[in-house]
Amino acid sequence: MTKIPSGWSRRNFLRGALATGTLVLPGSSVLIGCATSGGGQEQTEGKVSDDNPLAVPVDQPIEIYIFKGGFGDDYATQIHEPMYKKRYPKAEIKHKAEVDIAGALQSRFVAGNPPDFVNDSGDGVIPLGQLVDDKQLYDLTDLLDAPSWDDPNVKVRDTMIPAAIEEGTFGQTPYVLNMAMTIYGLWYNKTLFDKNSWAPPTTWAEMTELCKEIKAAGIAPWTYPGVHARYMTWPLLTMAAKLAGEQVLIDIDNLKENAWKHEALKESAAALAGLKTSGYILEGTEGMDHIQAQGAWSAGKAAFVPCGSWLESEQSDATPKEGFEFAYLPEPALSEDGALPKETLRAAPGEPYIVPAAAKNPRGGLEYMRIMLSKEGAQGFTKELSSLTVVKGAADGLELSPGLVSAQEALGKADDNVINWRYQTWYATMWNPGINAHMGDLLAGRTKVDEFLDACEGEAKKVRDDDSITKYER
Repeated sequence: MTKIPSGWSRRNFLRGALATGTLVLPGSSVLIGCATSGGGQEQTEGKVSDDNPLAVPVDQPIEIYIFKGGFGDDYATQIHEPMYKKRYPKAEIKHKAEVDIAGALQSRFVAGNPPDFVNDSGDGVIPLGQLVDDKQLYDLTDLLDAPSWDDPNVKVRDTMIPAAIEEGTFGQTPYVLNMAMTIYGLWYNKTLFDKNSWAPPTTWAEMTELCKEIKAAGIAPWTYPGVHARYMTWPLLTMAAKLAGEQVLIDIDNLKENAWKHEALKESAAALAGLKTSGYILEGTEGMDHIQAQGAWSAGKAAFVPCGSWLESEQSDATPKEGFEFAYLPEPALSEDGALPKETLRAAPGEPYIVPAAAKNPRGGLEYMRIMLSKEGAQGFTKELSSLTVVKGAADGLELSPGLVSAQEALGKADDNVINWRYQTWYATMWNPGINAHMGDLLAGRTKVDEFLDACEGEAKKVRDDDSITKYER
């Protein structure tokens, strides 16, 4: 089970800041304390102009860290960084791709010497809520209120879907840019389903009947990343919300007492646990990471895999070129008459990018984000990664991949019935290893449904009772 990197406690961050004599006011260029060779950095700004509304120091280097996971880093080196270099030819771009962002940058954050721009993603993610609590992130308000790259009469915030700004806001302050518009659900090979005349299920009753057929055909109905069981919390919560309404998710986010013991969550957990007891999960799944589980699915060993809409990009090199077509399916409804329509799905801005508060060139970091949010930057992101973005209309006219078309069509059918939750962003340890570890135990048959829900409620109680943790509500 993936663990939160050691050392990311509030005390450790503050201890590191005090030791170096640096405390930074997020969203400003003011450095409290003096810059030293052991940590703090002098922050510089350029002159405001029509071409430079964010006062980027035009001849200062910018240091960029990109998570090299399913998205790779070509989108940065081939699209966004060249755009920055064209606008600021005197600025040196220091690019670094890392698999373990926390491992690479933990000591630098503590020392007050972080890079200027970070793609904070992957299993080595730095907990965003902790970074916010420790005042380690730069306020993005200036970016959102700046003129957009394409039209000086339109603010950056008005080019984005509102949910993107909401997702990156803690309290009243925006700290995180989530660039990818991710659609979550189940994925299947349409070619395989068409060949066997299997209809994608819309209810759990249909799912269980189809699983019987799939198993009889010699294929495991389901697989999932057993090492990262959080992938299965997505259908758990989505199906519960479809059954009882979005308030179930709001109560979880707001740490309401006994929120995890709601009857809808019990039914959802029982349905997923039943996949194990019915023999519908691919043998060995419990020990697989996401690459292994998705690889087994791509190889036709399993019919369904839960994932976000980055799957097609992540599996591009591992999926057969013939006889395979990515297709998306919202999680089936537990009941024909649930509180939300069957078309309801989870979609959320994801793939977070941040500008550290103690960055030497934070204005350059903001400008890099402004470039990403341009039409050219967003379309390049979609073309390169087969991922929708949070920029309004950026995908219009683009030729999208089959899986992305499938997911986008489902998003259209869902209309306003799009759900999401925030606890995993707000409360990192509650999410991982907390709830995720308990999900793994449930699906492996090590715990029963009631024990699972009690354990999840226990994780929420730890956060609820800890006065050192900042609480958020929606």
